[in-house]
Amino acid sequence: MTLFYLATCAGLLAAPAGADEPPKKAVVPLARAHAHNDYEHKRPLFDALDCGFCSVEADIWLVKGELLVGHTPFQLKPERTLEKLYLDPLRARAKANDGKVYPKGPAFYLMIDIKTDAKETFTALAKVLENYADLLTVTRDGKTEVKAVTIVISGNRDAKAVAEQKTRFAALDGRPADLNGDTSAALVPWVSESWRVLFKWDGTGAMPDEERKKLRELVAKAHKQGRKVRFWATPEKIEVWKELLAADVDFLNTDNLADLEKFLRGTGK
Repeated sequence: MTLFYLATCAGLLAAPAGADEPPKKAVVPLARAHAHNDYEHKRPLFDALDCGFCSVEADIWLVKGELLVGHTPFQLKPERTLEKLYLDPLRARAKANDGKVYPKGPAFYLMIDIKTDAKETFTALAKVLENYADLLTVTRDGKTEVKAVTIVISGNRDAKAVAEQKTRFAALDGRPADLNGDTSAALVPWVSESWRVLFKWDGTGAMPDEERKKLRELVAKAHKQGRKVRFWATPEKIEVWKELLAADVDFLNTDNLADLEKFLRGTGK
């Protein structure tokens, strides 16, 4: 990949700071906090853990057999692999905390957004995930065993290949349309959508009654099926976060870790 080569030679991204360090403090986990594009923070994964986040997102690209993490090809570097940035440190955390990312904490999710070819990338990803069987939630012959980390695949999803695995270490990020089908919640435990696709309200003034009703009906429908709900591209405003919580949305999506942490802990203004 030419862009990858240029980015590597130019050294556009520094190695992740503190990638081998433990989080700086013990925190009470925030089950609803989702770190969008987590890898763009100074300390991928660890900044989110320091804030108590229970869900993080990593974009992956298949480059010469390696799963590299970054938002664009220019951001890719050989040392920024999915294993080094996320899977290895999460395994270390789970071993230190009796099988949990946070001591006695709630479920933890790693959303993997596939940016390259769905089939080829999932084939490579499946092989990598097999090496972390001790860490990852697994479904065998339709029966799911929840472990320290649950993988949810978004982006370019090879849904057929995932569904056909007899033993799989990943589930799928669905869309609202999946709520009208019969796919199991074990295979599609989430539904996600861009906020802007469904809603016009941007946090200015009161949320229109018809949009509030639409939001709550969607969440209730998903929950009835045993699925969680997440929106991306939500306005980064307290007014929007309040409506999401009131509607019982499972994950609040943010790029601003500290701001969302303060809000969820009740210290934000």
